[in-house]
Amino acid sequence: MTERSANEATTVYVVDDDAGMLESTQWLLESVGLNVRAYSDGRQFLEAVGGENAGCVVLDIRMPGLGGLNVQEELQKRGLDLPIIFVSGHADVPIVVRAFKSGAFDFIEKPFNEQLLLDSVQQALQDHQHPSSQNFEADEQTESLITTLTRRERDVFLPLAQGYTSREIAEQLDVSVKTIDLYRARVMKRLGAERVPDVTGLAVAAGLLNPLDLRREQETA
Repeated sequence: MTERSANEATTVYVVDDDAGMLESTQWLLESVGLNVRAYSDGRQFLEAVGGENAGCVVLDIRMPGLGGLNVQEELQKRGLDLPIIFVSGHADVPIVVRAFKSGAFDFIEKPFNEQLLLDSVQQALQDHQHPSSQNFEADEQTESLITTLTRRERDVFLPLAQGYTSREIAEQLDVSVKTIDLYRARVMKRLGAERVPDVTGLAVAAGLLNPLDLRREQETA
């Protein structure tokens, strides 16, 4: 791989109209050796990004003019397959659902934990550089899907598979219920699960969960 393509593969495009947040996010990502290109609005970013660009995008969902969802839509129209990590201080459920349905890689609430963002960015870059093949047997597919989960996603995945509610998981991990709901949506999307019992089945099939450990009051939808 050439130096130029290697740099592009580790480039993170940060798009945020909040100057302070834009600067602090750029500093954080550069502190771990990533190449960062910062933009204060969506149109500026779209004018700069080209068809040969690689990497991922950290994208504010609420911005004046062209919002994050509109930027995501425009990237798709251009056929640019860049993983998008949305960040927002207003993470209402309809927006989160729309973002994930449109292919968002992650959705993180502001103010975010720095390590949480770094983990997500590294995972997005890794997945983009080494996409997993879809041509494998069912058992291998289950194991492969689960191994794509980040550490925090696995923290949510197992209690979810056991039947714990979002509130109970939030208490276990000492985070907000809204944060757990976001991770729950992400875990289910990544695993291709439509219902909680589907998540349970995957955990049992992978040998990560004993059926005897299931909660009696497990959710059915």
